[in-house]
Amino acid sequence: MKKEGTGPSRRNLLQGAGLGAITLATGLAGGFALRASAVNGAADGHAGHGSARGVPRAPWDRAAALAEPQIRRSENGALATELRAAYAYKDLGGYRLSLRTYEGGIPGPTLRVKPGDTLRIRLINDLPPNPDSMPDDMTLPHQFNSTNFHFHGGHVRPDALSDNVFRVMAPGESYDIEIAIPADHTAGTCWYHPHKHGSVDVQLTSGMAGALIVEGDFEDIPEIRDAREQVLMLNEVLFDHRGAIETYDTLWPEGVPRFLSVNGQREPVIRLRPGEVRRWRIIHAGHENNLNVALQDHVLNVIAYDGLRRPDMARAKAVLMAPGQRADVLLQAGKPGTYWLQAIANDQGYPSPTGPLAKVIVEGDPVEMTLPATLGGKAPFATISAEEVTNRRELPLSTIEPEFPPGANYQEFTFQICRQSFDPGRVDHRVKLGAVEEWKIINEDTSDHVFHIHTNPFQLVALNDGPVAPDWRDTVIVPRKGSVTIRSRFLDFTGRFVLHCHMMNHEELGMMQIVEVFDAS
Repeated sequence: MKKEGTGPSRRNLLQGAGLGAITLATGLAGGFALRASAVNGAADGHAGHGSARGVPRAPWDRAAALAEPQIRRSENGALATELRAAYAYKDLGGYRLSLRTYEGGIPGPTLRVKPGDTLRIRLINDLPPNPDSMPDDMTLPHQFNSTNFHFHGGHVRPDALSDNVFRVMAPGESYDIEIAIPADHTAGTCWYHPHKHGSVDVQLTSGMAGALIVEGDFEDIPEIRDAREQVLMLNEVLFDHRGAIETYDTLWPEGVPRFLSVNGQREPVIRLRPGEVRRWRIIHAGHENNLNVALQDHVLNVIAYDGLRRPDMARAKAVLMAPGQRADVLLQAGKPGTYWLQAIANDQGYPSPTGPLAKVIVEGDPVEMTLPATLGGKAPFATISAEEVTNRRELPLSTIEPEFPPGANYQEFTFQICRQSFDPGRVDHRVKLGAVEEWKIINEDTSDHVFHIHTNPFQLVALNDGPVAPDWRDTVIVPRKGSVTIRSRFLDFTGRFVLHCHMMNHEELGMMQIVEVFDAS
């Protein structure tokens, strides 16, 4: 094995669900926030302003069933597996695309583990050598074929061979990852994806992501335990005139071809019987835009957000999601017919993408299934009171834009936290192990941002300085010209990890910071 160096050292929008609707937000800040006007495409396979001239055509089966990712499950306390990062040709939505993948598929395999398990992965980087050297400006995207591995939603060690996003896994080498999952880890829907600064946006948009499920979250509720599960990995497919992503300019301009996908498919078919209850584990794995998800003539019953069980079920006509967020939803099929799962209108400081995600066909003999009457009132963690807080901080999010943004290149934008761009050699926040902190995240821009922090989840306590019912997350929308206030316990693990905007273009261009938790004893 190669021994590598350490590397570069809304407010409430969900009806009837309280803060269940505060999710990640995406998009460019200020007056340049125009990207999402290119909505999900027309039947010819490209969207909005885009042109797919030059991209080879490919078959598009509009009757194809939703593909289920391969499942790899732990046995006897461990899941030992390989993940190969490599290019693959994919026929996607009427185009033949050359994309970076895990195991040649989009998404990668679903990894299923239990609290107390050990996850062992040999990551084989079979991508070709990087054509570029390390840049002088680390806030600019670079070296798209170097990678690493992030357990998004995991409360695990952030260093060594574990959930260490500072590792750099170069092309042509293999790397061991070993993550010990605590026995008291919350069960729920997490996911994995690359997090190597400089290449994460390109790799994630290409489809390098997969579900990572910690089992056992609703074993006490038979109506949920017995329902069939499906992973729905949402993405926004972007590509250039060659059907590839080889320069960062592909992810920036308005006119790039794009459409929405579920599990690497465009408008797949999901079949249910009348009355059937199904559990959807929805993961937004896109790089930038919000998706306000709704199913025609149906209610979405939300039982968990960000892999964290809700104390009660939230009935919603639509669930607002953005990159990084997960929502576990119970759906009870209605009368026979065809319904569209779709992204509907949403304002995130500019219009979010709209259009079809999947076709849901309800047919066959009815089945007698019921939704649970209650989720048992169990919160994932004890509420953090003001008296428990040991320190407070403010983190402003801001953007420096060029004078004439509509024609600007990505190099002309700077995204900052606390008036600083990301520096891999600087620790921005030092926190004592065992501390309980309250942070106010302030969005100074005119479109929404995202706040995500690794390792420790947080409790939402205020939105725009107004109190809210406690709700636990690991990612949250920070509304434009507004704020969210969160509280978190920094428990169990010392070491360095990051916080950042989960609009990955913002992260790549500087909106990330390093947190170091230290043992003061």
